[in-house]
Amino acid sequence: MATLETITSAANPLIKRVRSLADRRYRSRGGAFVVEGVQPVWRAIEAGWEIEALLVVPSRLTESARDMVAGQVAAGVRAVELAERLAARLAERDAPPGLLAVVRSRAMSLGRLTPQPDSVFVALHRVANPGNLGAVVRTADAVGAAGVILVGDTADAYAPAAVKASMGSLFAVPVVGVKDADALFDWATARGVTVVATSGYAERSHWAVSYPLPVVVLLGSEGEGLPADALTRADHVVRIPMTGTAESLNLAVAAALMLYEVRRPAWEARPPRPPAGPSRSSQDGQPSRGQPHG
Repeated sequence: MATLETITSAANPLIKRVRSLADRRYRSRGGAFVVEGVQPVWRAIEAGWEIEALLVVPSRLTESARDMVAGQVAAGVRAVELAERLAARLAERDAPPGLLAVVRSRAMSLGRLTPQPDSVFVALHRVANPGNLGAVVRTADAVGAAGVILVGDTADAYAPAAVKASMGSLFAVPVVGVKDADALFDWATARGVTVVATSGYAERSHWAVSYPLPVVVLLGSEGEGLPADALTRADHVVRIPMTGTAESLNLAVAAALMLYEVRRPAWEARPPRPPAGPSRSSQDGQPSRGQPHG
């Protein structure tokens, strides 16, 4: 890897920019967000997202990860070396990663989501927890969903907790926002997309319904659920059975149960093929499909 500029001071303009991007207002104004870890950064690069800068702790990178950074430098991306103590101050996680990236955000509208005959979408109404949002994006990626739709006032998909929880899936699945549920239903009606809403008070369980594709699964927040007008407009309303004392399921868990149930008939008829190459690891920072790590 080529010799990089070394940053040791928290007063450096790039460090100030990275720290400012922890705030949603600055992410929105600056059109960028921060990604931690080699695997998520690698996925951003593979997916063609614009990398504004790479911040590197060389001692924490494997040779393949250093080669990845060198390739980006050769392509004209700015890369700097961070003192380890400074990296620790910037990182969201306990142990600082070997690589951080400032990535340019993308603005997408619902109108750009074009359903195919077998498309599956998930819509989240007023989800407040960015970690849950990121976990849903990761699950949507796992089932081959065509998009995640954020309805109303929601958490930011580019928040550090959301980016971290998505484990790089944010760069594979389109995430779009709409102002309210009416906009979602109008889009679905115009494009022939079935809307399946969830409610703990629904008569039918999620096992008792067939899911004609294309379909969007609509879930409400853990605290409020879905408003009555959304439940009225949905094509189907289902519940996920619970027999214990819990009042609700974690949103990300509920989304996973629904999305896998929607996909189950097609997968039973024709099981999906496993990914080629090394098996995926669920541990953060470990290699996936031969990707660099460190």
